[in-house]
Amino acid sequence: MRYAYIVLVLTAALSATLPVMTSLGATPAGATTPDAMAPGVVSPTAPAAAVDSVRLANTAAEPDQWLMPGRDQQGSYFSPLADVNAGNVSKLGFAWDYDLHSTRGIEATPLVIDGVMYTTGNFGRVYALDAATGRGLWSYDPQVDGQWGRYACCDAVNRGVVAFGGRLYVGALDGWLHAIDARTGKRIWKVDTLIGRSEHRPYTITGQPLLAGDLVIIGNGGGEFAGARGYISAFDSKTGALRWRFFTVPRDPAQGPQDQPHLTAALKTWDPRHPWNQGSSGNVWDGMAYDPVLKVVYIGTANPGPYNSHLDGRKGGDELYTASIVAIKADSGALAWYYQTVPGDRWDFDSTQKIVQADLTLDGVKRQVLMQASKNGFYYVLDRATGELLSAKNYSYVSWTRGIDPKTGRPIVDQSANYDHGPALVFPSEIGAHTWQPMSFDAGRGLTFIPVVDAGNVELESSGLRAGYIDGQFTTPAFVPEAYDPEGMKSLYGDLPSIEELARSLPAPIDSRTLASPATASSSNATASRGFLRAWDVKQHRIAWEVQTATLFDGGVLSTGGGLVFQGDEAGHLNAYSSDTGKLLASIPLGTSIMAAPMTYRVKGVQYIAVMAGLGGGVMGYPFDPATAAYRYGNEGRIIALRLEGPPPPLPPVVTDQPLPPELPLRPTNAAELAQGEVLYNRYCGRCHLFGRAMLPDLRRLNSATHQIFNQIVLGGAYSPMGMGRFDDVLSAADVDAIHAYLIDQAWQMRQSVPAAASAQGAASLQ
Repeated sequence: MRYAYIVLVLTAALSATLPVMTSLGATPAGATTPDAMAPGVVSPTAPAAAVDSVRLANTAAEPDQWLMPGRDQQGSYFSPLADVNAGNVSKLGFAWDYDLHSTRGIEATPLVIDGVMYTTGNFGRVYALDAATGRGLWSYDPQVDGQWGRYACCDAVNRGVVAFGGRLYVGALDGWLHAIDARTGKRIWKVDTLIGRSEHRPYTITGQPLLAGDLVIIGNGGGEFAGARGYISAFDSKTGALRWRFFTVPRDPAQGPQDQPHLTAALKTWDPRHPWNQGSSGNVWDGMAYDPVLKVVYIGTANPGPYNSHLDGRKGGDELYTASIVAIKADSGALAWYYQTVPGDRWDFDSTQKIVQADLTLDGVKRQVLMQASKNGFYYVLDRATGELLSAKNYSYVSWTRGIDPKTGRPIVDQSANYDHGPALVFPSEIGAHTWQPMSFDAGRGLTFIPVVDAGNVELESSGLRAGYIDGQFTTPAFVPEAYDPEGMKSLYGDLPSIEELARSLPAPIDSRTLASPATASSSNATASRGFLRAWDVKQHRIAWEVQTATLFDGGVLSTGGGLVFQGDEAGHLNAYSSDTGKLLASIPLGTSIMAAPMTYRVKGVQYIAVMAGLGGGVMGYPFDPATAAYRYGNEGRIIALRLEGPPPPLPPVVTDQPLPPELPLRPTNAAELAQGEVLYNRYCGRCHLFGRAMLPDLRRLNSATHQIFNQIVLGGAYSPMGMGRFDDVLSAADVDAIHAYLIDQAWQMRQSVPAAASAQGAASLQ
């Protein structure tokens, strides 16, 4: 799952600029000062997360609660609450907010259990709040070494906790699974989930765990880096003891027979010349579900690694069980069945999106199904007992395939998506037509509401070119059309065709991209990237309605019994649409960009709509657009709760840019060193540190004090406590000098090209 959605393919390790949070604060409506409690302090009235299997099976009887990440065991992200409805949603206003003291990406959907909200922030920090007031009850810091941020493909994010038996379970970025007492915030146990820690394999955890009976199951990320081998681990929820582990891809056959039976067959689907030292990926970083009746765990797996299976003359293969939906027997960890959505995936079309379960009548037959709107642009409906493919129709424009063969279930790959002999423009992009942001299923209406990114990207093979290997991308970078600049990229990638030339190779007229209503295709640029909210009619296998959204990377979705669909956006608005028509009913400015899915709950008869806000994640390597709230107000993470008849939500202060540092180091003149610095910066640094106003600092704006300790930061880990990892395992002192020289030269270029009065574009100087 690579998120190389960047202006240049500038790849490197994650870093941070803020210290570890040491205080908590929430501002109830009308209050003037934060109400804070120190981490670990116990509220005498705070109930434990009193959740058991009976309660989880009967969420319909408790509409006030949000007991699981998707509210119910089906993972629907639907609430039957209807106090807030189409008739009064315009009256939603501020209830409270809570400052997360972070500028990193925020992706979790909170739980609310018996009046207490439990949720997570960056690195796997856990927070407990009074759900009616936002008052902090306790916080838990898993104490993640900042070095681990380096291996997070897409920011130090976390998608939430699960609760059972008075405990909370969270996976921290560094691969440890923690069990926490829900009343006190004290650790009960923690267990190492990583098999390659001593080998420094690049695993991280960003997804929430899965409850499966008395098991807590967790996967991990890392498929963008050499050495990762996908697997999930099942632990005893009481003791933390490992019960079983399921690997998604074979190990190196030179090590002997495969270590699990299902991998013997999988090995035959991999090219014999596959570079096994690369790890093969297939990670399970999100998208898991559990059927407590069938006692089956469902997982979605990520791309193979490296991406280009044809490199060095290889022919590739299906590469099981990557880009697949896999069913596993919960009691034994044995394979039950699998369905591979993209055999031989070369475009980063993970199948790790959220899985929704439902019991439906399709074509007159009652079915137990699971559903997924995959990154590859297709909405899949599978029989969850057998894995039989029941439906696979595209919900977004796709060019990589001409469709799914109904007999074999295999995609019919279009030759235009082949980048063996030069760049190819491929739809959807590697970020996916739909990725981790939750979709929502309204069973009563038979509609799934999907956050859609209708965009493509240019993919190419960089081995043999000056850019070469790029950390987190292997040798297969990708560019959105708006960022594809053949002239500007020439120094790293050589001569490249124009976007117009590449578009002419697509298999269908580009104006066919808009599937539901051609009238919504408002952009004059045929390859323009666009965001949509689409309602998918599951039984009719078609789009029921669609709305083009104001920004491209919008948030996850909540639907309710009040006939509403809620979705936040990058512009910092929480938008409410009619479930039946898609009509926009309310757009509430919050002042903070939103990626996470909203949720709703009721305390003492009051219904609240809450959302976690903060931009980052997969768009961390994409400079803030001036239309985003992150650009205008900064990116301080918040939890924001709304209620009827509340006042307008308070907006953060507008960001005031600071000018370039008044003095710059002496300008470097060694052309060879500058050229080497450009390559190394693109390879190891720029995935996080983009030029321009972005989530992490623009390194052209370093102040004099930071220039003096640049080598200590990059090689010595001086900023490791703040999340900036050290790179002495891949960079030499001479390499770091070259990178530093390149940055100083870029700062001089910016000073010369930007008038002094306007030199404040981008982030403030790094302290």
